Amino acid sequence: MKTRNLAFIFALCFAFVSCNENKKSDTPEVVTVTPKTEVYTSAKTDAAFKEATTAGVFDAYIKLKTALVNTNSTIASAAGMVLLQKLKEAQADQTTLDSVEALVVSSDVEAQRKEFVTITASVEKMLEGALTSGTVYKQYCPMAFGNTGAYWLSTSKDIQNPYFGDKMLKCGRVADEIK
Repeated sequence: MKTRNLAFIFALCFAFVSCNENKKSDTPEVVTVTPKTEVYTSAKTDAAFKEATTAGVFDAYIKLKTALVNTNSTIASAAGMVLLQKLKEAQADQTTLDSVEALVVSSDVEAQRKEFVTITASVEKMLEGALTSGTVYKQYCPMAFGNTGAYWLSTSKDIQNPYFGDKMLKCGRVADEIK
């Protein structure tokens, strides 16, 4: 009986000390979560263009697309500024210029991605008959914007989705090739 009481008292003391130690710390435990820091880049294009202005537009477009793949609104705005200048040099229509301007002033990457749809359609029209060699890949994500889908242009067949970034980087397919 004494052994049982002694064991009970020992267990009670242990529980009291253990519980009391947890109450001593008023500071919450801090857990650091390191976000994914991989930065995606675009492949070098093998496309050559008839005009330097078209080449400049496409290069600036790819930098914008890459910023959206990386879900970086700040870099997307900066790339949009360069694209805006190149599109003005190429005498793009006002609707396209308005979309790029809206992208530039926005700090919301989702809003930038919505403007990117209009920008892509305009750049694609500029590329029709503009290549002297190489290929530009028109890619498509069926899940973008609530499953309505959206296109983008790429320098390679590899999918890097600008509408989802890391969330669904490889979502999409090559829909067409511009040669």
